[in-house]
Amino acid sequence: MKLPDFEAWAVFAAVVEHRSFSAAADALAVSKATVSKAISRLELRLGTTLFHRTSRRLTLTDSGRALAEHAQRILSEGEAAEEAAFESASAPAGLVRLAAPLTFGIQAVAPLLAEFMAAHPGIKIDLRLSDAFVDIVGEGIDIALRIAELPDSSLRARRLGAVTAHVVGAPAYFAQHGHPAHPADLARHACFTYANTANPDTWRFRKAGGEEAAVRVEGPIRTDSGDAMLPALRAGLGVAILPGFIVDKDLAAGTLEAVLPEWSIGASALHLITPPGTLRPARVEALIEFLSDRLKRICADAPI
Repeated sequence: MKLPDFEAWAVFAAVVEHRSFSAAADALAVSKATVSKAISRLELRLGTTLFHRTSRRLTLTDSGRALAEHAQRILSEGEAAEEAAFESASAPAGLVRLAAPLTFGIQAVAPLLAEFMAAHPGIKIDLRLSDAFVDIVGEGIDIALRIAELPDSSLRARRLGAVTAHVVGAPAYFAQHGHPAHPADLARHACFTYANTANPDTWRFRKAGGEEAAVRVEGPIRTDSGDAMLPALRAGLGVAILPGFIVDKDLAAGTLEAVLPEWSIGASALHLITPPGTLRPARVEALIEFLSDRLKRICADAPI
């Protein structure tokens, strides 16, 4: 039996992550020629082309995209195996790439990382904050925090807690346009929509007794940032659905008010997502367990 070319698979994973042969060579501390030979060797062995190469751009082929997840798993499990052999002699160390939603990352995750890094001085964190969808495998992310309903996928997900959302607007807006008594009334209101959902123009509600409602909405603003809605909301220009961690201060101050309190909105929760595979480097496991513990407490003490 001919053994797999594990080195070539690891090099392929590095090229996918760094998006160029040169950057992968720098990250691996090898020559660009070594990287190129490893990719050619793997392509020859697999009988397929992994990258489209031009003088300006390197992109994955369909075959390369399909195999990238396997390459990342091989690299991660190799790192995990080596770290497991040495972890009794040394503390976890190295880089962990973490992705989180922008506002939640600033408010909840960044303060926790200060505590984590003080306890693990050998671990470095590459924190990516964005409300946009993150391709965990394609971008080489070790851990992602997502606030959403998750579709079925090969990614591993751990539910940390529920996310409370509110329909909010300024008191002046409701004084002028009236308070909706039922979700269907929102079809007549100026509704700000959040772009990073599968159906941003359809809002879904559920009542404690089991009644459900779905309403098509429209309005003057669509954005991929909840924070970007706040100035127009405070100015009385419309209503929006936003999570508590974005609007709780405004609700407490009275600059915004929540309506339809007897209706729950969607079924979103905070999830910790990792790439497929069961073996992970000790540094990644350490951050997973730390974040899971702290964020579960936050959700339990005061649902976000």
